[in-house]
Amino acid sequence: MPLWIQILPGSDEPIYVQVTEQISEAIARGQLASGDKLPAVRKLASELVINPNTVARAYSRLEQAGLVTTKTGSGTFVSDPKMRRSDAADINMLAERMDTLITRGLNLGMGEQDLIRLFESRLTKFSKKSNKRKEEK
Repeated sequence: MPLWIQILPGSDEPIYVQVTEQISEAIARGQLASGDKLPAVRKLASELVINPNTVARAYSRLEQAGLVTTKTGSGTFVSDPKMRRSDAADINMLAERMDTLITRGLNLGMGEQDLIRLFESRLTKFSKKSNKRKEEK
């Protein structure tokens, strides 16, 4: 299972955040499914040419978010969505990010229906990739 993570060295985002967000996105898109094993910390760090502590920190954040579980001696695995907890703070953060995106869209001159269509098309794109992944199993 290759993970296509790209590190942008000049980015304002810390590297551990870039790793966390890209793995989180892969889970959301269905590119990583429940039970999939993530690369070992040292292996991923070597492939990305970054410090192993950076990968460990990203995995820790993913575990705190309930997206992965670490089994000592076995590795880190994508969690079962049914077992993930829904945290009110995470939902509030999501709502705030959506508000930011809506504001940007409105400032670009987009109308309500334009924003809805854009959101639906992006959601459909994620759903198709997730369904395709399920069919492959």
